[in-house]
Amino acid sequence: MAILPITVYGDKILRQKTKPVNSVSDELIVKIKNMLDTMHNAKGVGLAANQVGFNQSLFVVDLKGVEGYEKFKPMIFINPEIVLQSDEKVVIEEGCLSLPNLRADVERSKNIKIRYLNTDEQLIELEADEFLARVILHEYDHLIGKLIPDRVSEEIKSQLKDELKLIKKRKVEIDYPITQL
Repeated sequence: MAILPITVYGDKILRQKTKPVNSVSDELIVKIKNMLDTMHNAKGVGLAANQVGFNQSLFVVDLKGVEGYEKFKPMIFINPEIVLQSDEKVVIEEGCLSLPNLRADVERSKNIKIRYLNTDEQLIELEADEFLARVILHEYDHLIGKLIPDRVSEEIKSQLKDELKLIKKRKVEIDYPITQL
């Protein structure tokens, strides 16, 4: 499969709401496999389609490299919809492949319920908590055009401003391919 360049802060596609997937075609399966390969290559745990230039409502998650999730199987979420978020919130530091080297504390719901299609076009409802819920919410944010800076206070956003400028100019050292200016 192919390793795709990852879109980074400043790329317009990251701010656009993605379009629904109409059907799961062979072409889409190839895109999904390429997304998984790209995510693994970048040592990520989740990747949304618009992070590799596809304006489609889909993301992949694979937590098997995370302690406690060694038996995790990769998951594909097509046309996902968050149907429930708990009132209980948790603040944890997050990173993002589209924001290389940037880290920030983000508050998210501890528990969620999500509805989505799998690659067999079956409708699935999943309840998730803790880290899996966080990753799902983070990737879902990408599909609606939101990034970590949109989920932090103005004070923290101000502190991230210089790092964001460097990312936008591609002046970051990383070991995976990103889009060029």
